[in-house]
Amino acid sequence: MGFKIHNEASSELVAVSLREKIIAFNSPFFGLNKRTPIAVTFTRQVNEMQGGASGIAFGYWFMLNWLWVDESLRGQKIGEQLLARIEQQAIEQGCRYVLLDTLDFQAKPFYEKCGYKVVHQLHQYPTTGIKYYMEKELGLNPV
Repeated sequence: MGFKIHNEASSELVAVSLREKIIAFNSPFFGLNKRTPIAVTFTRQVNEMQGGASGIAFGYWFMLNWLWVDESLRGQKIGEQLLARIEQQAIEQGCRYVLLDTLDFQAKPFYEKCGYKVVHQLHQYPTTGIKYYMEKELGLNPV
């Protein structure tokens, strides 16, 4: 019995276990525990993804974890179309809101153009940048 410091590899296993235990603890308070993964991709050729978006629907909230478009296709509205499609899938899962985060050198203006609002800023992330937390009420400001 006692405390143990974990290395990088075992820390990942600990994180998975902790997540499961916290979800189990929280579940009675939420009255639900279903988390539904949602993903949308864009391909030009079979098995060659050139854009995609993914996240988790949980209750009224959709957490957008990833949105990416190949650099050669940026500026062609593929990002907006991916976002619109994944938002529609979230609505179909019963979601009313989307939460995401983006960094100062990434896509804040893009998300603002798509109707997202900054709700929190984390300065000096990880040391010199800004991490923005943004949300949107679904059904407003459609792409």
